Amino acid sequence: MSEIADLQQKIVSLSKRRGYVFPGSEIYGGLSNTYDFGPLGVLLLRNIKNSWWDFFVTRRANIQGLDTSILMSPKVWEASGHTSSFTDVLIDCRNCKNRTRADHLIEAYFEAKGEKKIVEGLPPEELSKIIEDNKIPCPKCGVHDWTKPRKFNLLFETNVGIVTDSQATVYLRGEIAQGMFVNFRNV
Repeated sequence: MSEIADLQQKIVSLSKRRGYVFPGSEIYGGLSNTYDFGPLGVLLLRNIKNSWWDFFVTRRANIQGLDTSILMSPKVWEASGHTSSFTDVLIDCRNCKNRTRADHLIEAYFEAKGEKKIVEGLPPEELSKIIEDNKIPCPKCGVHDWTKPRKFNLLFETNVGIVTDSQATVYLRGEIAQGMFVNFRNV
């Protein structure tokens, strides 16, 4: 185990023993990358939030507080262009199952060769052609065996109510500032 991984494990272990954080859903095997705040963690989090709020909001005359819903109407995201363009083009290595953004893969490959190539925003077909023409290997396993690049919408879709249909569809707030824009006239 590396020195950094060992230190990280010690910090996680101490945080759990002292009641700061617990792995999410731990009694059912856990859920990756989720944590619940314990008794001391809740107090620490509240103190950090209060200090931040005091410094950045309370002490400034030109700032107003606003706490908006994390669920928003699809109309909000359609109007802002998020439903059509808030996507990343992802690609999977068939050999090691590593998933990565196709544009980041290409840019990192050319950067390692001392070249600069900006491909963000290109359609999946063009990204695929660049990857194939250059036989870009997976950075994890070194094998060139990729799936076709495909778009992944970054908005988290869910439903409100007991019926799952298009009228019940809402999105989790994909951009924290969006609530500010929606409520601007109210503030």
